[in-house]
Amino acid sequence: MAGGRGTRLQPLTDHRPKPMVPLLGRPVIDYVKDAMLEAGVSEVVVTTGYRGDDLASHVSTWSEDGVHARVNRESTPMGTAGSVRLLSDVLTSTFIVGSGDGVSTLDLGALLAHHRATGAALTIGLVEVDDPSSFGIVGLGATNEAEVDGDLRGGFVRRFAEKPAPEDAFSRLINAGVYIVEPEALAMVPAGVKYDFSRDLFPSMLEAGLPIAGLMLDGLWFDIGEPHHLLEAQAALLGGPQAFLHDGVTVQDGSTVKASLLMEDATVGAGCTVQSSILGVGVTVGGGAVLTRCVIGDGVAVQSGEHLVDVRRAA
Repeated sequence: MAGGRGTRLQPLTDHRPKPMVPLLGRPVIDYVKDAMLEAGVSEVVVTTGYRGDDLASHVSTWSEDGVHARVNRESTPMGTAGSVRLLSDVLTSTFIVGSGDGVSTLDLGALLAHHRATGAALTIGLVEVDDPSSFGIVGLGATNEAEVDGDLRGGFVRRFAEKPAPEDAFSRLINAGVYIVEPEALAMVPAGVKYDFSRDLFPSMLEAGLPIAGLMLDGLWFDIGEPHHLLEAQAALLGGPQAFLHDGVTVQDGSTVKASLLMEDATVGAGCTVQSSILGVGVTVGGGAVLTRCVIGDGVAVQSGEHLVDVRRAA
């Protein structure tokens, strides 16, 4: 699923779809694709919306990895489940759904095995977080009729709650946006209607008694919703809060770049400090400038001597 506009990531998404935002030199969608290939997937369909042509061009390169891939572009936004429902004519057996705008190295093979072992109609990949108050949490039971057991890390989904207060959180397991789905679950999604997995389909399945399984997965997972999430994912993959400089980046003498992401052909002048910031393609930073927790869009020029803190600047 890669149809979102990514407004919270602007200006990084002004000129690219959210799944094409780079992380360590690769679009974030590639990390999800790799996790699917590890699980044995050989055919991938990317559902697109905003700047779909950019995604189509990139997806065409996946054939080099031996995967058959194509895009299916929505004419109007259909929601997460609605966009998948458009493909019901070809989704006639078990399939995997993933979010193309997050970073994932999760073990989808384990999720598929759990799905088959439980006989569920749909299985949700879960990750554990320290503070679930910003996420949708999932409560598991040992069977499809059992009460929620907060100690379980695999079982049947018995309850959902969206962004609970700390005192109301019955679980620290959250929905990682990756699902194993049977056609019988997809058939519950109405045709031609905007419909979401978490908001619409999952509650309907629970009400109907259709079994939903869940499993906590090993691996890294980041929801790239805000620019700082991109830097957090970069730090996790690098093993620390280092800077990452793409090809063509120039940092002149006397400048310091820490815990930041600099995209292709960005230039940092002499005597600058860039801390916890993201510079887009072709950004120029004049001498003596100081940037802290800033996001600078493609092609923007920061003037010499500017001191910017928590600024987002677009072209």
